[in-house]
Amino acid sequence: MNKYVKRYCVDAMGGMAQGLFASLLVGTIVKTLGQQLLRLGVNPVFQFLVNAGTFCSEGHVVGAAMAMGIGFAMQVNGLVLFSLVAVGATANVLGGAGGPLAVLIIAILAAELGSLVSKKTKVDILVTPLVTILSGILVSVLCAKYIGIAANWVGKLIMLTTELHPFVMGIIVSVVVGVALTLPISSAAICAALGLTGLAGGAAVAGCCAQMVGFAVMSFKENRWGGLVSQGLGTSMLQMPNIIKNPKIWIAPTLASAITGPISTCLFKLQMNGAAVSSGMGTCGLVGQIGIITGWFNPSEQAVNWAVHKAEKAALLAENAEEALLEVQAITQESLAITPGFKEWFGLLMVCFVLPGLLSWAFGLAERKLGWIQENDLLLPE
Repeated sequence: MNKYVKRYCVDAMGGMAQGLFASLLVGTIVKTLGQQLLRLGVNPVFQFLVNAGTFCSEGHVVGAAMAMGIGFAMQVNGLVLFSLVAVGATANVLGGAGGPLAVLIIAILAAELGSLVSKKTKVDILVTPLVTILSGILVSVLCAKYIGIAANWVGKLIMLTTELHPFVMGIIVSVVVGVALTLPISSAAICAALGLTGLAGGAAVAGCCAQMVGFAVMSFKENRWGGLVSQGLGTSMLQMPNIIKNPKIWIAPTLASAITGPISTCLFKLQMNGAAVSSGMGTCGLVGQIGIITGWFNPSEQAVNWAVHKAEKAALLAENAEEALLEVQAITQESLAITPGFKEWFGLLMVCFVLPGLLSWAFGLAERKLGWIQENDLLLPE
């Protein structure tokens, strides 16, 4: 059981997240940069950045990249790996808004079926790609749409509940996604699969930052600057061996996430309108912050779709046409490009860096005084 959990829930999800980074995320960043530079004047280089980013973030390209990442992480044969390009592209396009989850499930299935026949015949160069591609595309045609609908429904439920109960859901989303980031599973892949944007996406970023910055700051005594960088800009997963030895060290950053989550949703109303995968990244390479910033200037398709969905619901509840129009305009405006002011930048700084560090340091100090954290309990293994 542990073997399959690692293969499908750790390795495959991690590979899928890497595929998303190398396509959608990079494409969004490059495209947004190009669009902002074009404001200075039309320039072939700036236009090239926009075009390159657009190509990188197209649905079939993103799907292919995710499937390749999944296959690579599962260490499949070369022919199976290359055949997953077509499978991933098909699954992501047919899966719609919930495409990433469809790619994850279908790419795993196609990879396993392709691996069953790989190198078993003398015409392997034909049999392996045929089995991988045909099985993957067949399942995509039959199931991708429904997998996507299910993922999209769950994501919308979480986001809607966060809109209605920002305090409670701010705590829940922040803590759960933050814990997932520190565990050896991919919080980024989870957020991408559910299309987590808006206030819920902001809470997810807050939780991830609390874990990464929290562990980096509270373990500074043991790990110094190297640990600060490796955990703060790398991953809090480095602390997992220490968490297994002493689970109490996890209390401080988790409590911090329970505080920064509702601060994000209720006070600063920090929204992730960039790529959903950024919601589960925290301060890893500053991807979470870059996602929020790109969402300010260039909202992602997922964020816009969510705003439209809210607008449609509001219109149905409106008493007359004029009220409906005002509701639609007001809600849709939430995910349109904005020019961030002091509140946005200050909120980003506080939620992602200042509060996680201060709160985790304070809680960690209290734990040390109580004897719950002993000397070198937070020391990273060499």
